[in-house]
Amino acid sequence: MTSARTRERLVQRLRDQGIRNEAVLERFRAIPRHIFVDEALATRAYEDNALPIGFGQTISQPYVVARMTEALLEHSPRKILEIGTGCGYQTAVLSPLVVTIYSIERISALLDKTKLRFKELQLRNVTVRHGDGFKGWAAHAPYDGIIMAAAPQVMPHGLLDQLSPNGGRLIAPVGPDGRQELVRITRKGDELQTERLGIVSFVPLVKGLV
Repeated sequence: MTSARTRERLVQRLRDQGIRNEAVLERFRAIPRHIFVDEALATRAYEDNALPIGFGQTISQPYVVARMTEALLEHSPRKILEIGTGCGYQTAVLSPLVVTIYSIERISALLDKTKLRFKELQLRNVTVRHGDGFKGWAAHAPYDGIIMAAAPQVMPHGLLDQLSPNGGRLIAPVGPDGRQELVRITRKGDELQTERLGIVSFVPLVKGLV
């Protein structure tokens, strides 16, 4: 479907934009991004753009996925919570770079398609659940890292409570539509430290299940 040269061009664009983690870059070289989008969009899969995946959702821009993954991996987390499984692209990038991923998706029809994709890709360290991202997944907390593929206007305290107090990090877009900022929140005991990583555009984090 795609040549090695096409994927290599994407990797070079990411490198030119400042992505330095070689393990992350190798994932973008290895993953067939076209299988995460509809066949009609497959020819655009290796552009550095977000693309629609149905249900009012998008597959994130490769640079943003790489930036979030790199920011999450700086402290070598083992157990990750992902809010917003979506089509599974971010999950697939992250899967071999951590020990365990727990991933939540609120749209059941989207999750059903993604489960089949995970089976095809043989992602054996990923556990998924149809659930409300605002609530997280307390049964498996605390997490070394939490990564969010949808933007709350204000960070839910329940998710922060599920971060490990020993340096757990949460990577998320936060803010209203059109003014979202990517942040990294590090928890040390009861103290939260926030770093701003740049302006981004994500679908909003929505409560409830469909």
